[in-house]
Amino acid sequence: MTYTSSKQLSFEEFIIQYGDNTSYELIDGELRDMQPNGHHEAVAGSIAGRIYVEIFRNNFNWLIPKNCLLKPLFAQATALRPDVIILDKSELIKEPLWQKEPIICNGSTIKLVAEVVSTNWQDDYARKVEEYAFLNISEYWIVDFMGLGGLQFIGNPQQPTFTICQLVNGVYQQKQYRLGEPIYSYIFPNLQLQLDEIMPT
Repeated sequence: MTYTSSKQLSFEEFIIQYGDNTSYELIDGELRDMQPNGHHEAVAGSIAGRIYVEIFRNNFNWLIPKNCLLKPLFAQATALRPDVIILDKSELIKEPLWQKEPIICNGSTIKLVAEVVSTNWQDDYARKVEEYAFLNISEYWIVDFMGLGGLQFIGNPQQPTFTICQLVNGVYQQKQYRLGEPIYSYIFPNLQLQLDEIMPT
């Protein structure tokens, strides 16, 4: 991740200049170039595919958009671009921007968010934990397949880690999983998944 401009951008300016470019997001007016590589995209795609299977199996009225921005309601210059986001179709009618742009403003529309960690690990482990909790998103996955997170987040030695954050009374309770360990999702309790299965080859 790099910071590409010293000029602060508003949400509106970001949408006009970078809204269609999936390599960028905006945090507190700062443009973030996320620079996703092939491995990152492969892991994100594998996660989305496995979630789709569970959505269809359970006949949930949910969808995973190909491209979507998340604008926290009270953040004036922030536009987050989750790697994987699950939306409740029945809530989309309440979204003020959805008909014109793939932008979500209400946390009630979002069932789950997953971030695949790359060089922007500080945002995934800190800033986005706060943002997603504030939006009352009930489950947030942090998929750190390269073990990039700081020692305070994934421990020592650093190793591939899958963190499930479950919202309890407005705060995320975090459970970490390593290679070879079955992962438990509160939203998808029948999901059979291990970090090994989504690691890039």
